[in-house]
Amino acid sequence: LFAGGCFWCMEAAYEEQEGVTGVVSGFTGGTLKNPTYSGNHKGHFEAVEVTYDPAVVSYQELLDLFWRNIDPFDDKGQFCDKGSSYRSAIFPATAAERKMADQSKAAVAARFSGQAVYTEVLDAGAFWPVEEHHQDYDLKNPVRYKYYRWNCGRDQRLQQLWGSEAATHSGN
Repeated sequence: LFAGGCFWCMEAAYEEQEGVTGVVSGFTGGTLKNPTYSGNHKGHFEAVEVTYDPAVVSYQELLDLFWRNIDPFDDKGQFCDKGSSYRSAIFPATAAERKMADQSKAAVAARFSGQAVYTEVLDAGAFWPVEEHHQDYDLKNPVRYKYYRWNCGRDQRLQQLWGSEAATHSGN
């Protein structure tokens, strides 16, 4: 489970990764049962649930992709989306994943010394898929997705932070 602001953008990034077998947008990290986008999802993060073939892609590679898709220094959300549901976080499911997530966060902090990394590493809990019209948004609404992503400044900020390592997605 990965929370990197808008789940549309995170879903698109992981869907392009070889070895990823499924990506579902939804909510996690809160106590409310059955949260919905159009109703109440207070306390939850917008997140994606990623399933993958570990023979093709490693959890470490999924972590690396996560970091290249977020701004770890924004404590108020991600890009133009502000508020608690847009915060960034990693939700490892096992002790081994937790160790790798913590190490990856430490590596980002070391790379950008002097800047506070606000991305949290929290234990995985219940995941609630969002309504169907939010799933695969970049594929169902490519023009709107591209406009949103550009207007939000996501790719521009990722390029500023990560340079040639920045993960960008055009919605193609």
